[in-house]
Amino acid sequence: MRALIQRVSQASVQVDGDVVGAIDRGVVVLVGVTHGDTEAQAEWLARKIAGLRIFEDREGKMNAGLLDVEGAALLVSQFTLYADARKGRRPSFTDAAPPEIAEALVEHLIQGLRDHHVPVESGVFGAHMLVEIHNDGPVTILLEC
Repeated sequence: MRALIQRVSQASVQVDGDVVGAIDRGVVVLVGVTHGDTEAQAEWLARKIAGLRIFEDREGKMNAGLLDVEGAALLVSQFTLYADARKGRRPSFTDAAPPEIAEALVEHLIQGLRDHHVPVESGVFGAHMLVEIHNDGPVTILLEC
């Protein structure tokens, strides 16, 4: 699994012109699933994201996590994180897991974040989405397990 985490001041996701998820301060998590990924990896990512200290504390140091700042997560599935563009001009997506496997692991990650007391909003799996991200910093971190 790959998760691209962006610290945000606000973010939202729309499907067919309707806002289906929105947060204020927190993180946007763009998540991709590949063949062989497991629930254990989703659980590891949930723990890591919930505890990741990427917010400033009172001294201005990146020493606070989502729960410390009362932040939320907006999770958006993104199979294109497994694009392979080494050959030619059209990326291959064969490294992305099939939708029925990926969707279950994305839902497991969402539940894992909630189990860690992180408020979670999400996009719609498989839908064409418009994601608005106000990257704060900017801070962007790639996690892979």
